[in-house]
Amino acid sequence: MEFREGTDVVTAGGEKVGEIERVVIDPKTREVTHIVVEKGFLFTESRVLPIEVVQSADGERVVLDPRVEENLDSWPVFEERYTIPIEEARAMDLERDPAAPRPARPLYWYPPLVAGDAGYLGMPYYPGTVVEVERNVPEGSAALEPGTKIYSADDEHVGNVERVFTDSRTDAITHFLISRGLLFKNYKLVPANWIVDATDDAVYLSVTKTLLERLPDYTGD
Repeated sequence: MEFREGTDVVTAGGEKVGEIERVVIDPKTREVTHIVVEKGFLFTESRVLPIEVVQSADGERVVLDPRVEENLDSWPVFEERYTIPIEEARAMDLERDPAAPRPARPLYWYPPLVAGDAGYLGMPYYPGTVVEVERNVPEGSAALEPGTKIYSADDEHVGNVERVFTDSRTDAITHFLISRGLLFKNYKLVPANWIVDATDDAVYLSVTKTLLERLPDYTGD
């Protein structure tokens, strides 16, 4: 299967659901676990769909299994944002990493502050809050989007992700197509077994820039 930027995601009946926004991979197994379908058409928010519901993907469109058409809205949104009190966020950070630096405790003013002729004058109390973002993808996975940077073993930026190719039987990534250059791009097809790690922002390879430059340019043939 082939996944690329902006590919239409459609139902088995041909109705457009949205477009590919990201591909979620497990860096350890090099498997595609989910796709993120951007909002629009049927979705008001970007949704995360497991790779198992993809019937086919040929680079031109992604077709979903007909059995999922009735419950498309039940799939989780990609990012959920919610506001929580700053003290609660502080406690959550410490629970995740007890060694993390402790942020300064917020200072609150309570009424009354001063007494005047009209009675006590005070300032309303507004508890501090922060926005938490929860991503509904497996922990430790990487949600790659088109343009994610690729780095060689010698820490050189060697290109950006253009497409992801997978084995349709195993959902394992076989190759990345990476682009190089700004105005006049050339493309390289990189084997997935050269990947040593991946995050949302970057993919890291086990080979040097020199070796990558020796790869033949990809023409689509």
